[in-house]
Amino acid sequence: MTIRVLLADDQSAIRAGFRLLIDSAPDLEVVGEGADGQEAVAMARSTRPDVVVMDIRMPVLDGLSATQAITGDQDLARTRVLILTTFELDEYVFQALRCGASGFLGKGAGAQELFAAIRTVAAGDALLSPQATRALVSHFIARPTSVPAASPASLAGLTKREREAVALVALGLSNQDIATELVVSPFTVKTHVNRAMTKLGVRDRAQLVVIAYQAGLVRAVSDHG
Repeated sequence: MTIRVLLADDQSAIRAGFRLLIDSAPDLEVVGEGADGQEAVAMARSTRPDVVVMDIRMPVLDGLSATQAITGDQDLARTRVLILTTFELDEYVFQALRCGASGFLGKGAGAQELFAAIRTVAAGDALLSPQATRALVSHFIARPTSVPAASPASLAGLTKREREAVALVALGLSNQDIATELVVSPFTVKTHVNRAMTKLGVRDRAQLVVIAYQAGLVRAVSDHG
């Protein structure tokens, strides 16, 4: 099955380079390009891609607003957004995740890393490396002035195991690592995580990181772990 990709970047050379790379993969296909956020949203609605590879800093409509428009469109419920960043951890990453992005990738990523990122996001998983996730969490906890949009009550419907799994996801652990930590199988971890996502109404693991931080779950675990 071919994964259909939309490119959104205001630099034509970058779009051309990514198109060349992506089209060289047998299971990936570029179905459109946008030079700004507004074009990206319009192209997403007309082409219905599986993944939008989105730059943040663009004219007319920035990547954050474009991401929010795409992920908030019920007709594009199957479309995932992969954010491109010049720096892996810039000031906009958390905002991008809150806007519904499924993850982020540095512009300097190699071909295989790009392919893996697109496939990961298309499969409904989040592209957040353990290192990146931990750095994000540390950055957010260091900024107590941030106003949380989710409260501890948001997690009330989760079981104890689901809460533990979500907290460990937010700390950057993989399913295998979480399985080792909780002494269960990776399949059981995946079940806990999927049920938590369903109960919380989030699209993927990236959104779990956001909610865990906002609801104070990550802070509590990091203080005691």
